[in-house]
Amino acid sequence: MSHDQNFKNLILDYPRAALEFFAREEATVIPPTARITPMRQEQLKERLGARFRELDAPLLVEFSRKKRQAVLFILEEETEARYFSIHRLIHYCVDVADLSKTNRVVPVVVFLRPGRYPLSLEL
Repeated sequence: MSHDQNFKNLILDYPRAALEFFAREEATVIPPTARITPMRQEQLKERLGARFRELDAPLLVEFSRKKRQAVLFILEEETEARYFSIHRLIHYCVDVADLSKTNRVVPVVVFLRPGRYPLSLEL
């Protein structure tokens, strides 16, 4: 079994603990009554021949069904920092926000090895 699969399994088995570990600041405001639901890894394609995108572990956190408050956490694991693309991450975030109809996305990237990678992107 690969590191990638172990990473995904841990997040899916322990979603609240994973958010507390990887996104501590954001997780502190998640109430105990919040519902945490894994979302589909494969993103929908606009057309049949379009490029395929797959997420590691997207989690939808719903605070209140009445107020429709939700935040989407996208947890991505990268073994090598050199393979990370901040542009690809932005595509993931926008596509999944649109699919889940939420305006708040928290991207979290976990690098298994040290390396250089961009910390931000100015639009």
